[in-house]
Amino acid sequence: MKILDILHKESIIADLKSKDKKGVLNELVAPAAHATGLDNEEIVRVLMERERLGSTGIGGGIGIPHGKLKELESLVLGFGLSRQGVDFESLDGRPTHIFFLLVTPENSTGLHLKLLARISRILKKDPFKEKLLNAAGRDEIFSIIMEEDEEF
Repeated sequence: MKILDILHKESIIADLKSKDKKGVLNELVAPAAHATGLDNEEIVRVLMERERLGSTGIGGGIGIPHGKLKELESLVLGFGLSRQGVDFESLDGRPTHIFFLLVTPENSTGLHLKLLARISRILKKDPFKEKLLNAAGRDEIFSIIMEEDEEF
């Protein structure tokens, strides 16, 4: 499964404005909620519940907020870039800049884990992260992810 099989260009936010965790989640969720017809606040509530178990800010400037929703029919993926960085309670205590949002149906544990692993793997590549951080906008971010997606 490729990332761009699920990530649509409309779900890429090239310049997140929020300065805190809940604000970033609200911004990331908006396109996903619109695309699925689900309630924005319900998705954010599920993500915040997951954050209470432990931050999804994995360090190195990366956050992968994720959660499961019973009402969801298929996987939803979003991407956001925070130019100034956000305190996402990251494991290394540093600001988070690159976000992949993943919301999956409650019964799709295998797909959920597979996609999380794939995202984590490509984000370990520093040149890829650098390109994302320097991307001018949504189209360029989409192209950078597409290029990386082809290599796997």
